[in-house]
Amino acid sequence: MDDAEVSGEHGEQIGGPPWILGHRGAPREAPENTLSSLRRALELGLDGMEYDVHACASGEPLLIHDETLERTTNLCGPVAELPLSELVHADAGGWFAKRFSGEPLPLLEEALDLDSSAGSGERAVHHMIELKDPSLVGAVAQALARLARPLPFRIASFHRSVCLEARDAHLPSMLLTEEASEDDRRFVRDERIAAYGTAPFGWHTAAGREPWSCERWSWSVDEPADLLEACRAPLFAFNTNEPRRALAVRALTKLVPADRGLYPLEVPRLEVGPAAERLEGEPQRGEWSGRFEFRVGVRNPFVFPVKVALGFVARGGAFQVTGLPATLALDGHARHELAVTLKGGSWSPLEDPSVVLRFAWRKGRGYEALVLDAPLERVRTLHLGAGTQRVRLLRERASDREASMAVRRRGDELVAAVEDAGGLTEVSARIRVAARVRSGRRGVRIRLPEELEPGGAPFCLAFEGTDPESGHRVLRRWSGGLPYGLGSGAPGRLFLLGRA
Repeated sequence: MDDAEVSGEHGEQIGGPPWILGHRGAPREAPENTLSSLRRALELGLDGMEYDVHACASGEPLLIHDETLERTTNLCGPVAELPLSELVHADAGGWFAKRFSGEPLPLLEEALDLDSSAGSGERAVHHMIELKDPSLVGAVAQALARLARPLPFRIASFHRSVCLEARDAHLPSMLLTEEASEDDRRFVRDERIAAYGTAPFGWHTAAGREPWSCERWSWSVDEPADLLEACRAPLFAFNTNEPRRALAVRALTKLVPADRGLYPLEVPRLEVGPAAERLEGEPQRGEWSGRFEFRVGVRNPFVFPVKVALGFVARGGAFQVTGLPATLALDGHARHELAVTLKGGSWSPLEDPSVVLRFAWRKGRGYEALVLDAPLERVRTLHLGAGTQRVRLLRERASDREASMAVRRRGDELVAAVEDAGGLTEVSARIRVAARVRSGRRGVRIRLPEELEPGGAPFCLAFEGTDPESGHRVLRRWSGGLPYGLGSGAPGRLFLLGRA
């Protein structure tokens, strides 16, 4: 089937609710929290964007996630210690790709000025403005008051003080959290907070199933199953790092509102283990490589027949694939499986490859189409029972020494500690469970979610330390998922055995 025959891509045409916002813009396609990234989010068809705001030394609100400049600009030091006259020279795009070199740090007013001319058609552009400092609320209120036309926005924060300050300034606010709690439910009701946002799966608590007095949001909703749930509920809105996937899932739920089946594209998680088990007789290619044989399932959610095209996309690493691409025809509600073999990978956890599916069906004299995708996540799995368990950390470079951490369950918490630092000094431990990330010195503890996901909780252990030879800080980790964010690969999965 020729692309010219396709009359439309539903993922860019069917609107909310739920409203879908780009997390820091479109961070896979442009440097986060820049005007290029925000514009790209709107060009893709999203309803708006989420972004983070900090104040510089001269008081102006700027778009940047971190309190410091190093990760996303060519400058160093805290944002709050440099005036705008110096920050105008920052390059906020060169770290992402050469073509974005010279991209400036945007002022809040510049972000607020983005409207339908950036690609959103006649729809209003929703803004989710995340603040960490209540002293910024006044400056944000002034910027909003200067707008020539009203726009839908929420002042979002993990800090109750920011939400209260915004409410008192007559700005609609949103309290952010990792999972819904009864204490938060009472707070947003009693304090008249406009919205409440959790991490994916964060509404799966006893409190989350109760009635709420405000809008229900989620943040960083990326996985196919989480997107399907968010759109079916539906939530009022959410933000995502996967705009194309999110728009397609929303379109799917609008096209087949009665469908309650699984995501139409079924792929397994790919378990990675010791290198010797995965690549016997082959040259060493890194810990995050292997040979994987699996089946891909395709389900037609429509009552009418469709043509199906399947393909493979590698986001990070090098792969050889057998069994894709493929094409087939499916009758209404039919299902089909095909065998796929994947070989390759990378030394370190990087972006995982994905399978892409394209449904096409005849409508009138042409075709309509819907494109979905699903990541082939490479994961490690930990089944944690009673007592302390040692976990071996990845060797992400050929020169890495063996390193390990110990983890055990204590009531509703996990406790982890660096056991063998692999020659690094001045170590600090990190642990991730679901959306929570906690740090400590050689040891760290973290509260377990109220409910674990059916396929295990996203999980990773790591520590950072100084290499005594180079003086550089080095991250050693058990799996992907740390550092939290794009580019670090999928987190491992944690299953708890028996009672604590």
